[in-house]
Amino acid sequence: MRVGIANDLRTATEILRRIVTQVGGHTVVWTAEDGQRAVELCSSDPPDVVLMDLMMPVMDGVEATRRIMDRSPCPVLIVTSDVSRNFQMVCEAMGHGAYDAVCLPRLTVTSLEEVGCDLLERMRRAGRAKRHLQAGGIEVIPPAAGGLRNSEDSAIIKGIQLPSFNSPPPPTNSARSFPILAIGSSTGGPQALEEILSRLPANFPASIVIAQHISPAFTDSLAEWLSQHSKIKVRTIRTGDVPLPGVAHLAATSDHLVLRKDGTFGYTPDPLDAHYRPSVNSLFFSLRAHWPRPGTAVVLTGIGSDGAQGLLALREAGWLTIAQDQASSVVYGMPQAAAQINAAVRILPVQEMADFLIHQIQFLKPVGHRPA
Repeated sequence: MRVGIANDLRTATEILRRIVTQVGGHTVVWTAEDGQRAVELCSSDPPDVVLMDLMMPVMDGVEATRRIMDRSPCPVLIVTSDVSRNFQMVCEAMGHGAYDAVCLPRLTVTSLEEVGCDLLERMRRAGRAKRHLQAGGIEVIPPAAGGLRNSEDSAIIKGIQLPSFNSPPPPTNSARSFPILAIGSSTGGPQALEEILSRLPANFPASIVIAQHISPAFTDSLAEWLSQHSKIKVRTIRTGDVPLPGVAHLAATSDHLVLRKDGTFGYTPDPLDAHYRPSVNSLFFSLRAHWPRPGTAVVLTGIGSDGAQGLLALREAGWLTIAQDQASSVVYGMPQAAAQINAAVRILPVQEMADFLIHQIQFLKPVGHRPA
């Protein structure tokens, strides 16, 4: 893997170099001390991934990310040592297409082993994301008439008793009188979520469940940031929590969030080889199995195809399913994958989703249907 490092601190650059090069085949092809130079180098010598600092002279990491994704797209990993202070900038960078963010607190030579594992794992995932970016952000999914696509999708629902798509979900002890809204998002997701949640009223009656591909180190800050921009309370989910109306519940670990048979939330590491975590498909399949009646599900901007098969399963179970349109997506991967297999009842710009959801959920006038 060819890696570029953009950081104005020489000590930090050297530590990042040591982390990168401890893996055979990984090389640091260039370093830049400011964002402008990083933009230039991404164009003249494209790396497989860029490790991007936020606070740099001449041009900060947010603007550098925007220009890189506009001119010579490649996966950008934001590296920060202070999540709470820099989270607004992290969200802005992800809104411009940064693939992920990594928290490396107290970055010192002695902490190489401790902090390096997470960074290297996210670099590995970013390498896969580069191939998706070159393909327009999407994994190609063959057309499907319904059901699980392959053994990988079967692994996603390991431990979940998924009913036939032609039969209604089984009754559960957690039957609720309120509706549910499930959202899956990835690259560009934080700002898309903010766009939707900020427009929902405080008395929005649905329970909202969100799976956003992001490092667990940032989920508390993301929940706090979204709460500050919304009339709805946003909470991270702990094992055993239950869906509550008027609350947005956010997946909080790199394990996959699922709704369990008893109506409580839980996390599962399976499938271990899922490239994007927490898996949107895992959440959607679990809702199909264990939520007592059809709800609403949305796939937002993101690299790859996570969520497409789960959205199709929900549509076939009578849910109202929505995918973000290309024009408003930072990366048109996940929504495009959903659209290509006809998993979405509606394709909408993110700016129109809140009003649409208010109309459909607040007044209980669903437009979804079970395809023939």
